[in-house]
Amino acid sequence: MNSVVLKGRLTKDIELKGEEKKVTHFSIAVPRRAKGECDFITCVAFEKTAEFLQKYFKKGQELIVAGHIQTGSYQDKDGKTVYTTDVVVNEVEFCGSKPENTIKDEDLPF
Repeated sequence: MNSVVLKGRLTKDIELKGEEKKVTHFSIAVPRRAKGECDFITCVAFEKTAEFLQKYFKKGQELIVAGHIQTGSYQDKDGKTVYTTDVVVNEVEFCGSKPENTIKDEDLPF
Protein backbone atom coordinates (compact mmCIF):
# COMPACT_ATOMS: atom_id res chain seq x y z
CA MET A 1 0.00 0.00 0.00
CA ASN A 2 1.32 3.45 -0.95
CA SER A 3 -0.33 6.01 1.32
CA VAL A 4 0.98 9.05 3.17
CA VAL A 5 -0.48 11.67 5.52
CA LEU A 6 1.59 14.71 6.51
CA LYS A 7 1.01 17.68 8.79
CA GLY A 8 3.17 20.73 8.22
CA ARG A 9 3.41 24.34 7.07
CA LEU A 10 3.55 25.71 3.54
CA THR A 11 7.00 27.06 2.70
CA LYS A 12 5.69 29.52 0.06
CA ASP A 13 2.45 30.68 -1.54
CA ILE A 14 0.84 28.27 -4.02
CA GLU A 15 1.35 29.03 -7.71
CA LEU A 16 -0.83 27.35 -10.33
CA LYS A 17 0.58 26.33 -13.70
CA GLY A 18 -1.10 25.04 -16.81
CA GLU A 19 -4.01 26.34 -18.84
CA GLU A 20 -6.12 23.24 -19.39
CA LYS A 21 -4.75 20.98 -16.66
CA LYS A 22 -3.99 22.91 -13.47
CA VAL A 23 -1.00 21.76 -11.43
CA THR A 24 1.03 23.08 -8.52
CA HIS A 25 4.33 21.95 -7.05
CA PHE A 26 4.96 23.04 -3.48
CA SER A 27 6.72 21.98 -0.32
CA ILE A 28 5.70 21.70 3.29
CA ALA A 29 7.92 21.83 6.37
CA VAL A 30 7.12 18.80 8.52
CA PRO A 31 8.56 18.91 12.06
CA ARG A 32 10.61 16.03 13.40
CA ARG A 33 10.42 14.79 16.97
CA ALA A 34 13.75 16.47 17.65
CA LYS A 35 13.00 20.04 18.65
CA GLY A 36 13.76 22.62 15.96
CA GLU A 37 14.30 20.13 13.14
CA CYS A 38 12.03 19.55 10.15
CA ASP A 39 11.92 17.87 6.76
CA PHE A 40 10.93 19.74 3.61
CA ILE A 41 8.62 17.48 1.61
CA THR A 42 7.89 18.21 -2.05
CA CYS A 43 4.29 17.79 -3.12
CA VAL A 44 2.27 18.04 -6.31
CA ALA A 45 -1.48 18.57 -6.71
CA PHE A 46 -3.70 18.65 -9.78
CA GLU A 47 -6.95 20.23 -10.95
CA LYS A 48 -9.49 21.05 -8.21
CA THR A 49 -7.10 20.15 -5.39
CA ALA A 50 -4.47 22.53 -6.82
CA GLU A 51 -7.06 25.29 -7.25
CA PHE A 52 -8.34 24.73 -3.68
CA LEU A 53 -4.81 25.00 -2.29
CA GLN A 54 -4.10 28.18 -4.24
CA LYS A 55 -7.36 29.81 -3.14
CA TYR A 56 -7.32 29.00 0.58
CA PHE A 57 -3.72 28.43 1.71
CA LYS A 58 -0.84 30.88 2.15
CA LYS A 59 2.83 30.65 3.09
CA GLY A 60 3.30 29.58 6.71
CA GLN A 61 -0.20 28.17 7.10
CA GLU A 62 -0.52 24.77 8.73
CA LEU A 63 -2.26 22.01 6.78
CA ILE A 64 -2.69 18.26 6.50
CA VAL A 65 -2.17 16.55 3.14
CA ALA A 66 -2.96 12.98 2.15
CA GLY A 67 -1.92 11.15 -0.97
CA HIS A 68 0.73 8.76 -2.24
CA ILE A 69 4.46 8.81 -2.92
CA GLN A 70 5.56 8.87 -6.55
CA THR A 71 9.10 8.65 -7.88
CA GLY A 72 10.31 9.82 -11.25
CA SER A 73 13.28 11.17 -13.16
CA TYR A 74 14.17 13.72 -15.83
CA GLN A 75 17.22 14.97 -17.71
CA ASP A 76 18.56 18.34 -16.58
CA LYS A 77 20.06 20.91 -18.96
CA ASP A 78 23.48 19.21 -18.68
CA GLY A 79 22.03 15.82 -19.61
CA LYS A 80 22.32 14.39 -16.11
CA THR A 81 19.50 12.27 -14.75
CA VAL A 82 17.75 13.83 -11.77
CA TYR A 83 15.64 11.54 -9.58
CA THR A 84 12.55 12.88 -7.83
CA THR A 85 10.31 11.78 -4.98
CA ASP A 86 7.02 13.65 -4.52
CA VAL A 87 3.81 13.29 -2.56
CA VAL A 88 0.89 13.37 -4.99
CA VAL A 89 -1.78 15.13 -2.95
CA ASN A 90 -5.44 14.16 -3.37
CA GLU A 91 -6.81 15.43 -0.04
CA VAL A 92 -6.14 18.60 1.93
CA GLU A 93 -7.40 19.66 5.36
CA PHE A 94 -7.11 22.85 7.35
CA CYS A 95 -5.15 22.68 10.56
CA GLY A 96 -4.55 25.28 13.23
CA SER A 97 -6.39 28.59 13.27
CA LYS A 98 -9.42 29.27 11.08
CA PRO A 99 -8.53 30.65 7.62
CA GLU A 100 -9.61 34.17 6.69
CA ASN A 101 -11.64 33.08 3.65
CA THR A 102 -15.05 31.49 3.96
CA ILE A 103 -15.21 28.02 2.42
CA LYS A 104 -18.27 26.74 0.63
CA ASP A 105 -19.04 23.04 0.13
CA GLU A 106 -18.85 23.44 -3.66
CA ASP A 107 -15.25 24.71 -3.30
CA LEU A 108 -14.09 21.46 -1.69
CA PRO A 109 -12.07 19.28 -4.12
CA PHE A 110 -13.42 15.99 -2.72
